[in-house]
Amino acid sequence: MTNGLKIIASASEIARLVRSVGKTGRLAVDLEADSMYHFQERVCLLQMATDRHQAVIDPLSIEDLSALKPMFNNPRLQKVFHGADYDVRSLYRDFQIEIRNLFDTQLASRFVGLKETGLEAVLQARFGVNLDKKYQRKDWSQRPLPPEMIAYAANDVRYLIELAEMLEEELRAKARLAWVQEECEHLSRVRPVHNGKEPLFLNFKGAGRLSPRSLAVLEALLQLRVALARKKDRPLFKVFSNKSLLTLATAGPASPAAIQKTGALSARQVKMYGSEVAAAIGEAKNLPNRSLPTYPRKKAPAFHPAVPVRIRALKNWRDRKARALKLEAGLLLNKNLLTAIAVRNPQEIAGLKDIADMRNWQRSEFGTDIIAVLKKTRGH
Repeated sequence: MTNGLKIIASASEIARLVRSVGKTGRLAVDLEADSMYHFQERVCLLQMATDRHQAVIDPLSIEDLSALKPMFNNPRLQKVFHGADYDVRSLYRDFQIEIRNLFDTQLASRFVGLKETGLEAVLQARFGVNLDKKYQRKDWSQRPLPPEMIAYAANDVRYLIELAEMLEEELRAKARLAWVQEECEHLSRVRPVHNGKEPLFLNFKGAGRLSPRSLAVLEALLQLRVALARKKDRPLFKVFSNKSLLTLATAGPASPAAIQKTGALSARQVKMYGSEVAAAIGEAKNLPNRSLPTYPRKKAPAFHPAVPVRIRALKNWRDRKARALKLEAGLLLNKNLLTAIAVRNPQEIAGLKDIADMRNWQRSEFGTDIIAVLKKTRGH
């Protein structure tokens, strides 16, 4: 790497990059993907920066990125991201890259107590930098990429290392650095979600309100949308919107003319897909009743009457503590964790270790308070 911005488009250049980065203590990372333009999204650009250099890797020009794996897996090299969840999942999905020693500056900003934690807001507040987001929704799979787009992408990592250093000092002063480090360790292990063979309607907002017949129509339309999107290499929302599919599933029009009357699709969409949509709807409407899907309903657990009392007591304590610490209440204990603690009702701190998803920092920092609150609710 040389001073300034380096564009990397070969395996040999990656090898040199890895050797150079290995001599540093921190590496800022960001990526750009093409989810707005293609059916199967992929990482199209990988931006990195040390305290002295910047580099942009073009993964569409390099067949094998496995040389990056040891670097990302190096526990002595801190990888700095801002809002790492999507990036961690994408790097694993496309390149099987696993990350050790991750530091998320957005997560750190929340634990410091910042209200606005988007990268644009944080950089403006800390450095007086205004990020130009005009290329945010551009097609990052296009080649060649204009120089201004590459410069835009590189700018997202330019300040991350300095930001990480600032936030670490502030977290250390507030005795919260260990909290963020543990959260980042969990964040580094998130992975892409695979739908498998489950019905597509399970991840569709509003499906739970439909009748079994309309649900069958919706599933047929969702399957058709996937097939069309894959064939045309377009993202799902650019084939049919969710709102359009929900309207069609509810109305169940049986012909292109009837589809047109619903207003769910444009005239162009009806012309292109009307026959296929009508056929999918017709097949679903002709399914026998025994073959109709049902939306799975999660039965609310039957709690002991004392559980809601404990939840309220824990929530009141948490909200007071969050205000005192000037933090979001959900950062201290989220709703699911409050419920799990109330149900288990441990009477000693050691009992908190049996509660899934409770972090070590939450037990050590607030365990005594939590047990005290639970003990006060005895007799309810």
